[in-house]
Amino acid sequence: MGYAKWTFAGHSTGGMIGIIYGIHFSTSLTSLIIVGAAARKYANSSSECIYHPDHPNFDRMQQLIETLKRSNLSHSEREIFSKERTKLSLFHPDKYDEYFSLGIHKKMSAARMNFFIREEMIFDVTRELEKISTNTLILSGRYDVQCPLSFSVEINELIPNSQLFVFNESNHYPFLEEKSLFRQVILTYLKEKVSY
Repeated sequence: MGYAKWTFAGHSTGGMIGIIYGIHFSTSLTSLIIVGAAARKYANSSSECIYHPDHPNFDRMQQLIETLKRSNLSHSEREIFSKERTKLSLFHPDKYDEYFSLGIHKKMSAARMNFFIREEMIFDVTRELEKISTNTLILSGRYDVQCPLSFSVEINELIPNSQLFVFNESNHYPFLEEKSLFRQVILTYLKEKVSY
């Protein structure tokens, strides 16, 4: 596309892809922005994660995932179950309609979910994080139940030239839950750390 360097920003699984990109192609990046992600398997290694059997909402999340994989759900049923699933990852679940009122749609692909579950069990790039040489901003909601804060702390400790910002009233979606502060943090970071 004609760009010598660019900034990669990714959330959740997109953040994991960003980490891998940063490991292999840091020289192509002006910076890396990782939001609510992990550098290794997290579902079965932290009871803070909603995908861990010891998490209090594990059973409900699993029921919702399996329900959403069904191809025979009506559009309205899919919306109801998807909304409930997303609410489990919000600091203020009652604000779901406010957060998702601007044409933002949260959908789940059964094929992608099945692939991800299999791959997540063997995912671990923590020993390679030191290869990321670009400036890196790591963002996390303090109450993230999908990729708990401890995984962002770990990433920050292992990537040189990184900084961590924690959103104190966010779960997995700080860019929606604390939108103004999120925007301010990103703009400040880009102004201070990134030169084009």
